[in-house]
Amino acid sequence: MKSTKYSEKVLDHFRNPRNVGTLEGPDVAVGKVGNPTCGDIMEVFIRIDGDKITDAKFRTFGCGSAIATTSMTTEMVKGMTLDEAMELTRQDVADELDGLPPIKMHCSNLAADALHVAIKNYRKARGEAVPDEHEKVEEEIECLIGKDEFLNKGVYLNADRPEEFENRRTLVLYSGDKSVETAIKLTEVSGRVILLTPDETLVLNPELAEKLAASTVKVLYQSRLLEIRGHVEVEKALIRNLDENEDYELFVDAVIILE
Repeated sequence: MKSTKYSEKVLDHFRNPRNVGTLEGPDVAVGKVGNPTCGDIMEVFIRIDGDKITDAKFRTFGCGSAIATTSMTTEMVKGMTLDEAMELTRQDVADELDGLPPIKMHCSNLAADALHVAIKNYRKARGEAVPDEHEKVEEEIECLIGKDEFLNKGVYLNADRPEEFENRRTLVLYSGDKSVETAIKLTEVSGRVILLTPDETLVLNPELAEKLAASTVKVLYQSRLLEIRGHVEVEKALIRNLDENEDYELFVDAVIILE
């Protein structure tokens, strides 16, 4: 890491990370996220008393920025209520570190995501209702431009015959565990599988999260499919980067929308 690119706070938390380790007990929740593209994996452990986070620790496999952001996140979250912690963003963490290079904001600054996963896991385990973040996505899929036009001509509602996707650039829309399992399964026949989700992170069971992180699936977070384009068959997908509020085209051969 070069001091010309990273703030002194980033360097300090990289060289002297705070709260490294794990927590155990019935009052502990764990959140794990990973970026398959860069290889960064974060685990955040929080101890909860009532509605307040009393302690936090982490384990991170990744670059210096990943270590620094996770270290800072565990420092910031102590003493917060769960609702306050859910409001903590990647930008908040970066600001507290006096900034990060733009590329690191997306591939290494995932600690807030892991924190949110831990809180959601805690609330689900207690039987609390966790808002369904995918209802809006399902509504948007119904009116997705090009879905009906290219149905069975590059757009598929299932992937029951994986051989059809051999060596094809395949985009899978995230809609829960089944879509993740489908994307992973397709890597057996294609090295170009993309999973697209509007969320900042994916809330998965630990086993499935590990399989996804170990696979060659490329995950596009905070992204939404706007339109499917082509002539006779699917050729491109118009994607919106929700974080940057920018649109771009992605060359694809197949789009899978599980129903």
